[in-house]
Amino acid sequence: MAHTPPASQHTAPLAFQRLLDVLYTLRVECPWDKKQTMESLRHLTIEELYELTDAILDHDYPEIKKELGDVMMHLVFYARIAEEENKFSLVEVLNAVCDKLISRHPHIYGDVSVENEEQVKSNWEALKLKEGNTSVLSGVPKGLPALVKAYRIQDKVRGVGFDWEDKKEVWKKVEEELAEFKTEFNIEDHKAIDTEKAEAEFGDLLFSLINYARHVGINPENALERTNKKFIHRFTYIEQKAQQNNQRLQDMSLAEMDVYWNEAKKQR
Repeated sequence: MAHTPPASQHTAPLAFQRLLDVLYTLRVECPWDKKQTMESLRHLTIEELYELTDAILDHDYPEIKKELGDVMMHLVFYARIAEEENKFSLVEVLNAVCDKLISRHPHIYGDVSVENEEQVKSNWEALKLKEGNTSVLSGVPKGLPALVKAYRIQDKVRGVGFDWEDKKEVWKKVEEELAEFKTEFNIEDHKAIDTEKAEAEFGDLLFSLINYARHVGINPENALERTNKKFIHRFTYIEQKAQQNNQRLQDMSLAEMDVYWNEAKKQR
């Protein structure tokens, strides 16, 4: 039986060391933990991150605390695997990120002066290029969901001044893209004249809407996910009410379902 380090509520270093002790013990003694690789953990880590973001959107702090612990455990797990393979150590990981943060905050750790957040972001991007990045956009992961990627692309290029300053101009671009999207349709039946062109114009419209959201301080990913949650809540209410009244959704008219939908809307 492995010795379990005692819990300590006093200092972060002691608590972090306890996590290391527990995970390193499991890595040696638990059949499941011993078998894991970076590749086998990857999809589990993604799942944990999504669970964390769900809790954040719900403002569920007990759940956020739990999910943060799960994510931290995964990060330590990756570092431990790398140590076993003599690639790098957890200490090197922690020191590297500290060095990066100090280097990219010369207005805190150096003699650079900044007046606002935008100047901080601009300096950050300039320093990344000095460090060897070949493009401002090289830091945008290829595997990001398209909506998040669009937001990050726009935010990155703003750091080097490639952006509108006037929100009215950004909204004009939205209206321009909407008009171009509409031209790809037969107005009578709303059928795309050229599906490929319509899809391209729709992409441009979404990109411009994301850009406008960014300019007015709205995170489009959070906004869309809140709408998803709201829709799920309301549709689930329809299903529950239909079941209570011995109705099948397939047999109900849209007008009948709308009655329950409007009831659900009044709940929140």
